[in-house]
Amino acid sequence: MAIEEPKYKVTENSEEFELRTYSPKIVAEALVSGSLDEASSAGFKLIANYIFGNNTSRMGGNEKISMTAPVVMQPKSEKISMTAPVSMEQTGGQWRVQFVMPSQYTLDTLPKPNNPAVTLREVPAGNYAVIRFSGFAGEDKTAIKTAELMAWLVSKGITPTGKPELARYNPPWTLPFMRRNEVLVAY
Repeated sequence: MAIEEPKYKVTENSEEFELRTYSPKIVAEALVSGSLDEASSAGFKLIANYIFGNNTSRMGGNEKISMTAPVVMQPKSEKISMTAPVSMEQTGGQWRVQFVMPSQYTLDTLPKPNNPAVTLREVPAGNYAVIRFSGFAGEDKTAIKTAELMAWLVSKGITPTGKPELARYNPPWTLPFMRRNEVLVAY
C-alpha cells in the first residue's frame, strides 16, 4: 500500500541534491520542546493521535485519516517557512512537527483536532533545495547534511529564504540503510 507524499516537480537534479517546486498542502502540526529526538517522538505522538481518531469530523463523531510521509520538523520561528516533507537547528528548545494531510482534504473537510496542541494550516506552493540521505537522521548527521546543502546552494548562487527542515519518510523499524531522509530549505 503506497503512502501519499507531498506533490512536487524536480527542476534540477545533481547527485543527492535537488531543486523542487512543491504544490500547496495542508499540514497538521504541533509545537513541542526538547532535543531533536525527544521533540520528534512527542510531536509524532500528538499528531498521530489526531489522525488515528482524536478529532471531531464535520459530520460529528471522529474520523481516521490516512498516514502520509514524511514527518517534518523545523525549529520554531516567528515567520513560518513552507514545509515539504524535522530541522537541525533548535530555537529556544521548541520544534514544529508536521504531518502533511492527504490531498483529498481541504481545511473545511478535515476533522477538527480535539487536542488544542494540534493545529491545521495551509502551506502555499514554494521552491526548495533538498539533500537526500539514508541511515539514522540524528542531530550530528543532520547537521552535516545541512552544511552540505548550504554549501551546494552557495556554489549555485542561491540564497535560502527559510530555515532548514528535516523530513523523515520511514517508520522507526525500517533498517537504517533503507531509510529515506531529506533536509530541505526554501529559496
